[in-house]
Amino acid sequence: MYILNDGLCLASYALYERLESVRCDLFNMITVIIALITILSLYVFGTRTYKYWEQRGIKHDKPIPFLGNNARNFLMQASQTEIVVEMYWKYPKEKVVGFYRAFRPELVVRDPEIVKRVLTTDFVHFYPRGINSHKKVIEPMLRNLFFADGDVWRLLRQRMTPAFTSGKLKAMFPLIVERAERLQVRVLDAASRGHIIDARELLARYTTDFIGACGFGLESDSLNDENSAFRQLGAKFFSLNAKQLFISTLKIMFPEIFKYAKTLAEVESDIVPLVKEILKQRNYQPSGRNDFIDLLLECKAKGTIVGESIEHFKPDGVPEIVKLEMDDLLMAAQVLVFFAAGFETSSSTTSYTLHQLAYNPDVQKKVQSEIDRVLAKYDNKLSYDAIKEMTYLECAFKEGMRIFPSVGFLTRQCVTKYTIPEIEVTIDPGVQILIPIQAMQNDPQYFANPEQFRPERFLPEEFDSNNKYVYLPFGVGPRACIGERLGLMQSLAGLAAILSCCSVEPGPTTIRNLKMNPKSRIVQTIEGGIPLVFRKRDIQN
Repeated sequence: MYILNDGLCLASYALYERLESVRCDLFNMITVIIALITILSLYVFGTRTYKYWEQRGIKHDKPIPFLGNNARNFLMQASQTEIVVEMYWKYPKEKVVGFYRAFRPELVVRDPEIVKRVLTTDFVHFYPRGINSHKKVIEPMLRNLFFADGDVWRLLRQRMTPAFTSGKLKAMFPLIVERAERLQVRVLDAASRGHIIDARELLARYTTDFIGACGFGLESDSLNDENSAFRQLGAKFFSLNAKQLFISTLKIMFPEIFKYAKTLAEVESDIVPLVKEILKQRNYQPSGRNDFIDLLLECKAKGTIVGESIEHFKPDGVPEIVKLEMDDLLMAAQVLVFFAAGFETSSSTTSYTLHQLAYNPDVQKKVQSEIDRVLAKYDNKLSYDAIKEMTYLECAFKEGMRIFPSVGFLTRQCVTKYTIPEIEVTIDPGVQILIPIQAMQNDPQYFANPEQFRPERFLPEEFDSNNKYVYLPFGVGPRACIGERLGLMQSLAGLAAILSCCSVEPGPTTIRNLKMNPKSRIVQTIEGGIPLVFRKRDIQN
């Protein structure tokens, strides 16, 4: 009896173990199946758009799930310009090259004729820059002339274009001269002490002071004050930290989920109270300083901005009438982009031009000879008319922008189904267009010996008009940079002030081929600065 019971117990225990083993195996199998389904689902989700260019016969690199072809940029290992330039040179026989930024299909355009279509001829199909990840939810500080799209952009451009006439710029020029003269004093002091100066930082401080005066009507002695609040604001805007870069990446990958996340929250908290305080001090009336705040107040005084929509049409095809109020927040957004554009783009291209002149002393002497001759005509004083006569200096600056444009690529977004005639390929709304201007401006098929710094390329008798849609440092068409002439005047005045009193040479730590900062976004920045030696000139010799 006991033996029978023991046998039954052993059998029951064996059966239990067997059932438990089967249960564990079943559980493990289900876990594996769920994991496989999850991985497969994630893969399908993470690659759901990656047949887009293949279906259209457009060559492209194989994308990585979720990241597309933009992994190194998301991981801050390469700037967006560097990646676009690489794509340009990797497919030298193609008119266009496919690209994926996360899930979004983009098109790198290599052909000037297609560039012309996108920027001018068929602009109505490509009017947005498409930089904002979400079409409807836009950060307040991004509702400015550069980042805004659609009707907001069109109405702002309509109202603000008259603020950049030659007359307005000429009235603003005395403010530029004051800052240029301070720059000259700073350079002479450094030259007398034998100090090596980071030209990139020097010009950033000069442009900061200029924008403080021309933009805000405020005195900002960034050239002498190492802890200038304005200089710190500029550095904050262009030195995105890891958190901001992470948020920016998430907004690109998942725009609906992260549409309310702000990348410029810190800058907004600084700029909005400042602008409101200045507006309050002026009683919301132009002060007569002819600065950017005055220009905005003049725009506001004209009342509600009214115009034809570029986005919405009536059933008969007639554009609807749209309106926009120039309130304090919208004005602050315009001031911010004025500050950002003038601060970074001008300082980077101006300092790069000095870098090239340091390594090309013959060109530098020719530039200085022209500056001396023109200034002698104007009692050795900078003026609007004097700068306009310095044509070779302007050619040198344009050549600097050719080799190193501060904005290395242009971006536009397709808004309607569009067929590109040159390749008979149809793209859909939402496809982003990338125009790799740095690569095109350094392509030997457009500029012979592109690595050579030769300002003569831009003399009227030599410049090739066929390169109109290749040389694009300020863009072209309806969305070309509205502040081109102001930025040009500011940069040329700074260069003239420096080169009239000093010569520049490479220093012991100067690098001939500068390295781009991989964290750069739209505007390129140089890693490690541009250290140069400034030597006082003996004008009589």
